[in-house]
Amino acid sequence: PPESTGEDPVLKTLTKQLKRIELKWIGYLSTTGVYGDCNGQWVSEATIPKPEQPRSQRRLACEQAWLDSGLPVQILRLPGIYGPGRSALETMNKKRIKIVSKPGQVFSRIHIDDIVGAVLHLIHLANKGIKPLIINVADDLPIANEEVLRFAGKLLGRSLPASESFEKAATTMSPMALSFWQENRRIDNQLLCNQLGYQLMHPDYKSGLRDCFIQFQPTSKN
Repeated sequence: PPESTGEDPVLKTLTKQLKRIELKWIGYLSTTGVYGDCNGQWVSEATIPKPEQPRSQRRLACEQAWLDSGLPVQILRLPGIYGPGRSALETMNKKRIKIVSKPGQVFSRIHIDDIVGAVLHLIHLANKGIKPLIINVADDLPIANEEVLRFAGKLLGRSLPASESFEKAATTMSPMALSFWQENRRIDNQLLCNQLGYQLMHPDYKSGLRDCFIQFQPTSKN
């Protein structure tokens, strides 16, 4: 992650060494948090970043440092990352869980398999001279977190508690959790999938969670 000053630790310590290597491609994994709050609207790579969270401001500074470095970098902006061992299934496996309802609030996601798949796809394209500077790597279906948890519960055969309003839940949220709920946007993947031809392995949360369920290991009895 970026340092507290907004500097990238790799560039800070290894720029000279990197420039001595004849690199053909560097991928910098950033965050769609750099777009800031967009009131639930779709955002693409053409959207001007307006990060509001300090961590996203630092990440945008790192993006720019890489772009200014002269190295063959491509910026990949990622939304919420999930996969085996880090998904809504693990959240559901906890003894206590809250289903938070906030009308109109959605989150975009990407399965870790598709991060790897997109990286490999972009490397091959870059070798052919096709290399947009910034790519959004997200699935096709931004959706409310409540829906994801309910599907995870269905896979696990678990009943869920009644939903709780965001206003009530916010009173006990950590500052980090609250910061995620304060931003609302839908990430457009048309450049990656339609123009650059990447085919998602998990185009939505249902496909992704089914994959996670195959490898799911409960850690406690509920």
